[in-house]
Amino acid sequence: MSALTQTQKEKAEELSDPHRKGIRILYVDDLPGLREVTRIALAADGHAIECAADARQAMTRLEAQPFGYDLVITDHCMTDKSGLELVEWMRALAYSGKILVLTAEVNPAISDAYRRLRVDGIIYKPTWPSELRQIVNELMG
Repeated sequence: MSALTQTQKEKAEELSDPHRKGIRILYVDDLPGLREVTRIALAADGHAIECAADARQAMTRLEAQPFGYDLVITDHCMTDKSGLELVEWMRALAYSGKILVLTAEVNPAISDAYRRLRVDGIIYKPTWPSELRQIVNELMG
């Protein structure tokens, strides 16, 4: 990875500010309705939410702002790449934030693959927005 740009340095400083309210979350899901509901639910707790419609959009944002997000929440089944592929890429990027996976997939092999990649949690769908808020707030303490 190349040296940090001035913008990336400023963003890292902003994120390290102890007076900053909420956390910065990147939510990745190919379903527009779920993106909007999740954005509204998590913003209610003062978090800054950005949404990506697929793994490629998430990769572009993470590459541009490697320290820009405290938490990435990704769907497993998406149209371009799976959440598993996104998490593998994030680990290769050395993303240091937390990762949650939302999935309707109950295949133990998939869950084991995510655990090997050290995700911070796997949330099985369906889940209520209030449950997701609670999980995020507990995880980010």
